[in-house]
Amino acid sequence: MNNILKINFRKRKKLSSVLGLALDGSRLDGVVLRRVNGSLQSQQSFSVVLTLDLLTAAPELVGREIRNQLDAAGVREKHCIFGLPLKWVLMAHTELPPLPEADAESMLQMEAERGFSTDVATLQIAKSHCPLPGDKKYVLLAGIPSAHIATLEQVLAAAKLKPVSFTLGLAALQPPAAEKSNGVLALAVGESTVSLQITCGGVAALRALEGAIENEGGRRTLHAGLVARESRITLGQLPAELRDAVKRIRIFGPRELARQLADEMELRFEPAGLQVEVVSAFAPDEFGVQLPPDASVSAAFSLAARSLAGQLPAFEFLPPKPTLIEQFAAKYSSGRLRTVGAIAAGIVAIVGGLFFFQQVELWRLDSQWYAMAAKVQELQAVQNQIQLYSPWFDESFRDLAILRQLSLAFPQDGVVTAKTIEIRDDNTVSCSGNANDSATLQATLAKLRSADGVSHLKVDQLRGKSPMQFTFDFIYGNGGGL
Repeated sequence: MNNILKINFRKRKKLSSVLGLALDGSRLDGVVLRRVNGSLQSQQSFSVVLTLDLLTAAPELVGREIRNQLDAAGVREKHCIFGLPLKWVLMAHTELPPLPEADAESMLQMEAERGFSTDVATLQIAKSHCPLPGDKKYVLLAGIPSAHIATLEQVLAAAKLKPVSFTLGLAALQPPAAEKSNGVLALAVGESTVSLQITCGGVAALRALEGAIENEGGRRTLHAGLVARESRITLGQLPAELRDAVKRIRIFGPRELARQLADEMELRFEPAGLQVEVVSAFAPDEFGVQLPPDASVSAAFSLAARSLAGQLPAFEFLPPKPTLIEQFAAKYSSGRLRTVGAIAAGIVAIVGGLFFFQQVELWRLDSQWYAMAAKVQELQAVQNQIQLYSPWFDESFRDLAILRQLSLAFPQDGVVTAKTIEIRDDNTVSCSGNANDSATLQATLAKLRSADGVSHLKVDQLRGKSPMQFTFDFIYGNGGGL
């Protein structure tokens, strides 16, 4: 079922201005309102008779005609709220006993299938309920053919308009949610019909009274007696609790015809205790915002004003627009593509799980790093100091290696002794000392000359014979170790 029994009002973008349109027969009324600091300002208004029928003519041609009329009136506003003709609406009624919400919706669905003369799948349906004693509800189901709605959307698109709501103009003139609307029979005199609405805590009845107005030679004639008779019949079809609650009759429309109808209704209904009123002006608190001084009572004005005041319509027939994801799912939700989609979704889930695991590991490692960050910074500072001063130190222990080679070359019995050892440029060694005789000195020099790392050994000075003094030099180039 196409949103049959429950239409959720979508969250609308808050608008600062809107075009209210109301279609009655071939007459199209329009009002552009702007909200400024809690008050409404009237921008443009117009009333035209369309030469093309909205439902039977090509939508592009009807949209072009409407666009031309809007341009002629100086209307540039794109967002509109559209009041649908009441004669488009099909109605069904039922009493709903106290039930859980799911069961209540199921019962209403069955009642819709039984109450409407056409397939409910072809209708865009909204509902309104009135409370009855014993927690029961009297439910009105209002349906409009989806084909009419689709055609209207095409027409407005051709007219370069963006609809924000499709609703009923009479429900905007006499909103059922208002406390002062409780127990009101509202009548709106239109171009060729009289619209009827009864409100008792909700909308209890809706009717378009065909034949109530005839156009004879360009002059409209109202059959007030027919309206009074059909009003009495409609009241008689309501449950007694709702029928007895109706105490007022409010009449909207052109002053002359509205007064004529009011006279007939007073004659028929005032003896039964119903008060009759011709509505010629809005009450100051009608919309909860300040109205422009020239505000005229019309369905188009009420539609625009209630929209800008943030009041939701009693009936919403604008189909919800599917999101891109919903459109994709509807297009690729069957057969092989559904299987492929399921596999792709599984792969995405696995990859996503891996990335999630990786992220958890990164969080864990980050936690460990934060715990050791202070010590690491301290060690890094020490390392920087070592790198700064390391060129000043030689880890090969070159001086000790030189002394080791000298100690190994000199005899252990003291026949050759060293007095001074001088190391220059890290590798040039000069040694002076005493030897008992030349033979022992030569043996010492020979042993030192063959030592690892010693090169270019030469004797610089010899004095005396026994004992004798010596001085020799060598280069220690290959290093050595202790």
